[in-house]
Amino acid sequence: MYRNLREYIERLESEGELIRVTAPVSTRFEIAEITDRMAKSEGGGKALLFENTGTEFPVVTNMMGSKRRMAMTLGVERLEDIGDRISALLGDALSPKATLWEKMKMLPLLSDVAKWFPQSVSGRGECQQVVWQGEDADIERLPLLTSWENDGGAFVTLPMVNTLDPDTGVRNVGMYRMQRFDGHTTGMHWHIHKTGARHYDGYKRLGKRMPVVVTLGGDPAYTFAATAPMPDNMDEYLLAGFLRRKPVRLVKALTCDIRIPEDCDFVIEGYVDPAEDKVLEGDFGDHTGFYSLKDYYPKFHITCITHRRDAIYPATVVGVPPQEDAYISEATEKIFLAPIRLAVQPEVRDLWMPVEGTSHNIAAVSIEQRYMGQAQKVAQSLWGAGQMMFNKYLLIASADEPIRSYQTLGRLLRRIDTRRDIIFSEGVLDVLDHATATCGFGGKMAFDLTKVRSDAPAEPIAEPRTAEPAGGVQLFMTSFVEEYGLLVLFADRERPAKVDVEEYLRHNNIAGIKYVALFDYAAAGNMRDSDLLWLAAANTDPRRDVKFLSGGELLFDARSKHPGVEGNPKRFPNVVMSSVETIHYVTSRWAEYGLGEELESPSRRYRKLWLSDKAEW
Repeated sequence: MYRNLREYIERLESEGELIRVTAPVSTRFEIAEITDRMAKSEGGGKALLFENTGTEFPVVTNMMGSKRRMAMTLGVERLEDIGDRISALLGDALSPKATLWEKMKMLPLLSDVAKWFPQSVSGRGECQQVVWQGEDADIERLPLLTSWENDGGAFVTLPMVNTLDPDTGVRNVGMYRMQRFDGHTTGMHWHIHKTGARHYDGYKRLGKRMPVVVTLGGDPAYTFAATAPMPDNMDEYLLAGFLRRKPVRLVKALTCDIRIPEDCDFVIEGYVDPAEDKVLEGDFGDHTGFYSLKDYYPKFHITCITHRRDAIYPATVVGVPPQEDAYISEATEKIFLAPIRLAVQPEVRDLWMPVEGTSHNIAAVSIEQRYMGQAQKVAQSLWGAGQMMFNKYLLIASADEPIRSYQTLGRLLRRIDTRRDIIFSEGVLDVLDHATATCGFGGKMAFDLTKVRSDAPAEPIAEPRTAEPAGGVQLFMTSFVEEYGLLVLFADRERPAKVDVEEYLRHNNIAGIKYVALFDYAAAGNMRDSDLLWLAAANTDPRRDVKFLSGGELLFDARSKHPGVEGNPKRFPNVVMSSVETIHYVTSRWAEYGLGEELESPSRRYRKLWLSDKAEW
């Protein structure tokens, strides 16, 4: 596909998918605010190449931040083309072979597969044209971004972290953010469920230092592969080779035996010492749209940095969706649908993870249903499958229902029997899930939509016309009642810890509603429908925040949670947004950037949600 990142950027520019920003910009807040505005513009906007960053290197952001650019990243017209290739490959490989001739016909297939395996080559790669060692190996020379006003510092946001299993030597390539502490150390933010953390535990058990090599750039297929939900002990560079239709050529790092792609832009070599105390890392404005708060993680010591002579520094900005990562997630769901059918659930026909669910919180699947209890079986199986174990809310519909439509899902939800068709469970959640009081573990909820049809008649629901404040509820919104059977309520301005929704409904004679969602007062007025869905999924733990009211209504308490109160988490984070000063500064300079008509700052919408002047309430 692409020989290097620069070639990919040139392709983006030739296709009208990239804008060069020649005006001087700061890596502290300014690039992130510009990128956030672009990423949330129609269709994901354009990729941005900032050529004047105050460092030796330009910075590219939003390079995979649209459906078209994501397809270009992987060298296809449609992301479905890759899924079709995988389906065909698995079908050919696993179909019964009755005759010797049919078995012989498999040889070309095996030959093609062999071409994808990574190749080790001798000598240095282009990624090692320039070498910084000793005191010169200073990461402060790189244009790391500080994205949001309460971030703990500057972070590497698109690192490909290469580690080896100390027992087997099998390589893993993961993506774990890295906070810069000084010129020669960073944090290494791998969560307990990640392969990098498992490797770390192995080195700790053996009493050995853990070599780590971080790469940035190169063919963008490498970056995608590092984010992909590959099974443990399977090589991400094999996936990259499959996507590229040619093998990844690997060269040896200068200070350890880890091999890395020869065409990367930057290589940061070093080690993590498991005998060393972990260090406080964060806060960080994360892809959930909330800050992930300070916690203790291993320290990475830098011993060597190498780079191409024409290196470009790739970065991503994460925060309130949609951002660039939404398009990476969409590619993942389409590419990995075939393996899910094969290895986990053959009845699954489609899988959709809406952007408002920030990868894990919401998923919808359609299935070929043949027997009673099949939806329950699918839910429990998916909740135990790879990164699907982090899913919180799962909607399961019949194969003939178009699940990639909110209208269809809403009509199905409107028609189910909530007492019969909802499955509650508990299990593993993302460590970044801030709603649960037990880190990495919480409630799960599945909706069995297979018993109803979206075109079936629904019982009428009378929309309430007027209502008085009561029970700590201030306002209501009825725009979802007819389509979804959902009444949206907003609590009093003072953010009361306790709200009595039943009292509000009784006081105003409201009955017959199927679902009730309760939000903070600050979410009223300027939030989009998609923002409310994002907040509802992010701010709830189904164990604590979803319950049936006496009238049969199903209540979702999507308010911010008072820390430590009645089973709430001990800490509760703020929504990620730019400061007022940054917003005004970027607005004042917009014409200099050469980005066309001014784009409104998305952060203006979220200022009302601010709970304090820190990363947490």
